[in-house]
Amino acid sequence: MIKDVTENVKYIGADDPELELFESQYHLPEGMCYNSYVILDEKIAVLDTIDERKTDEWFDNLDKALGGRKPDYLVISHLEPDHAANIANAAAKYPEMKLVGNAKTFAMLPQFFDIDVENRKVVVKEKDSLDLGGHKLTFYTAPMVHWPEVMVCFEETEKILFSADAFGKFGVMDAEPDDWACEARRYYFNICGKYGAQVQGLLKKAAALDIKTICPLHGPILTENLSYYIGLYDTWSKYEAETDGIFIAYGSIHGGTKKAAEKLYEILSAKTDKKISISDLSRSDMHENIEDAFRYSKMVMLAPSYDGGLFPPAADFINLLKSKTYRSRKVALVENFSWAASAGRVMKEAFEGMKDVTLIGDTVSIKSTVKPADIERLEALADAVINA
Repeated sequence: MIKDVTENVKYIGADDPELELFESQYHLPEGMCYNSYVILDEKIAVLDTIDERKTDEWFDNLDKALGGRKPDYLVISHLEPDHAANIANAAAKYPEMKLVGNAKTFAMLPQFFDIDVENRKVVVKEKDSLDLGGHKLTFYTAPMVHWPEVMVCFEETEKILFSADAFGKFGVMDAEPDDWACEARRYYFNICGKYGAQVQGLLKKAAALDIKTICPLHGPILTENLSYYIGLYDTWSKYEAETDGIFIAYGSIHGGTKKAAEKLYEILSAKTDKKISISDLSRSDMHENIEDAFRYSKMVMLAPSYDGGLFPPAADFINLLKSKTYRSRKVALVENFSWAASAGRVMKEAFEGMKDVTLIGDTVSIKSTVKPADIERLEALADAVINA
């Protein structure tokens, strides 16, 4: 599809509603979009290509936008294949077109393509500019947001930030209007969440720019209330809780731990009006669980012992939290076991190894099924969680 960002800046990306998994792991209920842009001026700049799944559609859009002209530059913001798959094809089709990237871009490029770039590469550094005539692009490096070669660029005339993967979200461009934060949050914490310090670095650079529009490589073009989107990114990348509430995450083998989790949800709901979310780790989207763990200020995790360790779905959840740098939260624990308690120990050791994670109260231990004495302990734990 072709959309006007402005009169001279066109969107030439494509929706991929049939894609079920992004990066072969993140579920896509509504598919994905791959964004690409072209600036039409005295000189023409194309900003990124798109995934090979939409090669023909992308070239179709580009040809229509060009109207018989040829591009002078291809700006390579990010080499991940969903954005860079057609670099070699575009370079072959337009042999006079220059390739614009930073030193890391061109160091990594041969890993993906066999292109002779020596006489056609334009290597840019921090705050270097590219003059197109009436438009000028200024480049800013954004390493590890979320690859080391990533850069963004700011178009100074129309005040557009081409933000690479920052401010992206899951879903297609033409999706029905939705809560942007929901899928943007899941996207952020699972893809960029490990790199909060680097996102903070990019936000500091962006704060010095008079941005009127944000054009990401995934998700909708953002044109209004930019302080809302930037504010969420600031909260997320500082590892601050977005919602003052409680996330109950549980794994259950035969239903005993599930009943404990549901009872705890009932107890907490009676004691506080703060938002509470509950999720079965075996039956829910694990990456939505990661999203909620970061979203809420507190978490209660309940899991059974298994093979002298921890029930695998619960162990997977903790491993993902660790890999995404889960931190600055308060966590309470409930374990269940029938003959050998190990879940509590494993969970406690894992969370104690995470930065600025505070454990609330003592681990509640349940033997197989919830009994009246266990309910009393869950009541006490609920009080501790609310007051923490």
